[in-house]
Amino acid sequence: MMRIIRPRAVLALIVVCGMLASCGEKGAPERSNHPGTLRIAMTASDIPSLDTTLAGNQGYEGNRFVGNQLYDGLTRYDLDQSTSTPRVVPALAQSWELSPTGTEWIFHLRPGVTFTDGTPFDADAVIFNLDRYMNPAAPQFNTAASGRAALSLSGVRSYRRIDDRTVAIETKGVYSHLPEDMVFVYMASPAAVTRWGSEFGAHPVGTGPFVYSSMQRGQRLTLRANPHYWRGAPKLRELVLLPVPDASARLAAVRSGSVDWAEAPNPDDIDWLRGHGYQVLTNAYDHVWPWIFDVTKKPLDDVRVRRALNYAIDRRAIATHLLAGTADTAEQVAPRASLAYRPDDDLYGYDPEKARQLLAQAGYPRGFDMTVSYPTSGSGNMQPGSMNQAMQADLAAVGVRVRLKPIEWAAMLTAFSGGSIPDHADAINISLTFIQEAFWGLLFGTGSPTNIGHYSNPRVDDLITRSTATIDPATRNSLYGQISAQVTADAAWLTAFNDRNPRVLAPDVHGFVQPKSWFLDLVPVSVD
Repeated sequence: MMRIIRPRAVLALIVVCGMLASCGEKGAPERSNHPGTLRIAMTASDIPSLDTTLAGNQGYEGNRFVGNQLYDGLTRYDLDQSTSTPRVVPALAQSWELSPTGTEWIFHLRPGVTFTDGTPFDADAVIFNLDRYMNPAAPQFNTAASGRAALSLSGVRSYRRIDDRTVAIETKGVYSHLPEDMVFVYMASPAAVTRWGSEFGAHPVGTGPFVYSSMQRGQRLTLRANPHYWRGAPKLRELVLLPVPDASARLAAVRSGSVDWAEAPNPDDIDWLRGHGYQVLTNAYDHVWPWIFDVTKKPLDDVRVRRALNYAIDRRAIATHLLAGTADTAEQVAPRASLAYRPDDDLYGYDPEKARQLLAQAGYPRGFDMTVSYPTSGSGNMQPGSMNQAMQADLAAVGVRVRLKPIEWAAMLTAFSGGSIPDHADAINISLTFIQEAFWGLLFGTGSPTNIGHYSNPRVDDLITRSTATIDPATRNSLYGQISAQVTADAAWLTAFNDRNPRVLAPDVHGFVQPKSWFLDLVPVSVD
């Protein structure tokens, strides 16, 4: 397939080449001139924040490459296998249990762990961090970090120190998935937070596998291995992260040997990369790439119209030809790799004639005009420009004229977190996941601040309430599956694709396991 490089892509390519190294037309991959150093070209438009939960200002890619490298939570995902959706396992807490009341989780902390500045990790450190996220009266309280942590801590009523190695967290009623949520409640050094205050993000200290070394804002972040990491020291000596939002520039960087790893390669380039010895890895994970409709706007307030748009998209052709197998089709809300996915709930195949009939029944035989805001790059967004243009063409074939409104990823996340669709568009395209179970309620619950499409269904609200109070994970996933089926039938979203998380690694990168997850484990990775 011919790939057109637009002027903006050319400019980005030139900038990256100048920033990293000269870009020649290479054939076989260069061997690394930096053994022990892993250089990663991210899709992010900037370096994620280094302050605990604020790493999410670049989406889950920020957590993937910064949050999870500098910090730990009480729990973590098991990322050392590639065959099943990762489960939550002990991290800074070595075990936990639920009290007989069902409203208090007891976490037993791992002994012998220290922050990378030598501060001991103990119950006092946990309480200090929870106060930073939840207690406005605490001197260390941080409003921005608190806002990011709210997704994980919304069910928490209070917390207390039982002894030096034990913490109790009380929830607002039975709150089933607190251990899953605690993955993202990162623990920072109390000594460093106290010393640096609001400047802590420039001097981050956690317990993670890597330690902050240096940063050039907008260009590169350098981390060095933590030799005392509680899971064992990383095999890498150094990790270098570079924000490269343009896919062509990422390709140029990996081909020139300027980076060892590139996220989300252009699908057009995959055959060439594999043929020239690069590792191209994919795997399903809990990811959905939808359009979220504002169901309060006409004609999107009519379910027939929303269903018509879902039937108008030739997902299989786009996944096969445009995306070259780097995505799966999504005919329902629950991603294929989600534990909530049920094949029988797949609903929307390609049926343009049915789309036209539904539009005519709704009073729009000649279609209508609408606008869609979409990100230009960023975490899990794959190839948003070409994908949205393909969907725009499919919808035009049934009479729906779509105006696409691009926006930078961080700006979109800010609008989304604030509960609005950018530029007052009729729909928003954004990469999402249900890996944090709280998202089922946040995205579909009536009145939720992040339910930016204003969808509401009493049955879904009841299922959300029941899932929150259901301790058994299998039963919870069944309830989430029912939520997915109902929201899919209501066509609150145009569900389009599930990403397969493609990334390119140079042959000299060893030890990496591509999990069925948004996240990854860099501890066993090495570079010759």
